Amino acid sequence: MSTRGLDVSEFQGIVNWNQVKSAGYQFAMLRAGYGFSSIDQQFKRNASECNRIGLPVGAYWFCYATSPEIAVMEADGCLNTIAPYRMEYPICYDIEQASVDYAASNGVTITPALATEIVRAFCRRIEERGYFAMFYTNRNFQRTYFPADFSERYAFWYAYYNSQFDGTNCGMWQFTSQGSIPGISGNVDLDTGFVDYPTVIRQAGLNHLNGTPPKPTPDPKPPVQNYITYVIQPGDTLSEIAQRYGTSYQTLAALNQISNPNLIYAGQTIRIPEDAPSNIRYYKIQPGDTLSGIAAKFGTTTQALAALNNISNPNLIYAGTTIRVS
Repeated sequence: MSTRGLDVSEFQGIVNWNQVKSAGYQFAMLRAGYGFSSIDQQFKRNASECNRIGLPVGAYWFCYATSPEIAVMEADGCLNTIAPYRMEYPICYDIEQASVDYAASNGVTITPALATEIVRAFCRRIEERGYFAMFYTNRNFQRTYFPADFSERYAFWYAYYNSQFDGTNCGMWQFTSQGSIPGISGNVDLDTGFVDYPTVIRQAGLNHLNGTPPKPTPDPKPPVQNYITYVIQPGDTLSEIAQRYGTSYQTLAALNQISNPNLIYAGQTIRIPEDAPSNIRYYKIQPGDTLSGIAAKFGTTTQALAALNNISNPNLIYAGTTIRVS
């Protein structure tokens, strides 16, 4: 026996859950948030609506952890977010290549051993708080980073886009990202469930389905890195913003879930790591500027600016370009 499901995030916009349920879908996995404590903008509405109409749901949290300790903080953020809602499906940790890329942009190499410990730390915290834990990833990531028997310890939500299931040991199979469902505009992920999780979870006394409120989770302490927000201006590029704040465009893309770094919009608000040394300064070149004139303005030399910004021809600079001046 299998069940029809879907998973959504804020990228699906306002979902008409009555239409979804009427179309025969039997469960939904809702993105609760990502990273340290960023809540999906549609989670509260999605969870409330699904609870209201009696559509069983679980939740997932996207991994940006670079250590098991940060994974626990992410779990606490997830637990605090889902606490007010009825969860009849697992609470899942979503780890993918973007998680690895984010860690790499912050100087951390995610090895198979570290990936396993990060997921184990998150799932262990979920279980400590009385919920049913699960992890999600795609076939390539699973085979690269996790032990063969990992899905025997923790329930596995498996992403493999194909019309034919390959027999992998999993509780749910995400088989496409291009589904079409009444009540949702645009593409949506579709899933097949192989386990009757509402019954399993209820019989195990998990997810606080007996009416007992979840044990309060202490507010997670923020990781060492703090963040600022930045409103994108006309003409900005992600690489220029990254350079201006002493980070990388890969970090900004991962932190803000920007799938195409070349596609950003004026007026869009993004988070930026606030960890650049205070003595780093940047300057946006104005019409008529020369590198020697900029050097004189900031008390440095043309040669130093050229070296700092990999400018091969000091006589060839462009208005609108942001350069580092110290």
